[in-house]
Amino acid sequence: MKHPSIRELFDYWNAQRGPRPAPERSDIEPGAIRRVLADTFILCCEPRARHSFRIAGTRVCAMFGLDLKGQAFLDLWSIGCRKDVRELLSIVSEESAGVVASVSGTSIAGATLGLELVLLPLTFHGRTDARFLGALAPGEAPPWLGISTLTSLTLGSYRFVGLDVTRPPAPRAGGAAPHGGRVQHGFIVYEGGRS
Repeated sequence: MKHPSIRELFDYWNAQRGPRPAPERSDIEPGAIRRVLADTFILCCEPRARHSFRIAGTRVCAMFGLDLKGQAFLDLWSIGCRKDVRELLSIVSEESAGVVASVSGTSIAGATLGLELVLLPLTFHGRTDARFLGALAPGEAPPWLGISTLTSLTLGSYRFVGLDVTRPPAPRAGGAAPHGGRVQHGFIVYEGGRS
């Protein structure tokens, strides 16, 4: 985590959850994270609605030139990245693991902007698949920011954060398993060995 807003939000989320996999939505107090609110957002976990914004900070909205409340998070991404972003959101909600990623944004004029993204799970009325807390922050504010807007995002490298390091995220059915295994009925099957 390179950006101060990303680190501060993650540290706050981590402190609020304590021994739980994720904090409750009601545990998140805006006043406690006021320095990073402009870069922060909350998403609904609604795959059919493409994960709409419940709340979006002013800097996040300014980067896209519109109020993002009610807008679909997946629509901010280039078409080629949407499947990967949808998969990351699914892992975050199902495994109660956060993800931090490098992101590249493209402006209307064709300029690129390096950003950092964090997505963290929140529980809501006991449901672990209801909300996401996130932040999206540019590495450096370019001179055109505020004059021009971003049209799409592209996902770069990412890593999972905030989960037990002895337990990687569970593989998705039909997906690739780590170290050459294959997923079958939710288990990783490794070929070879003795019977």
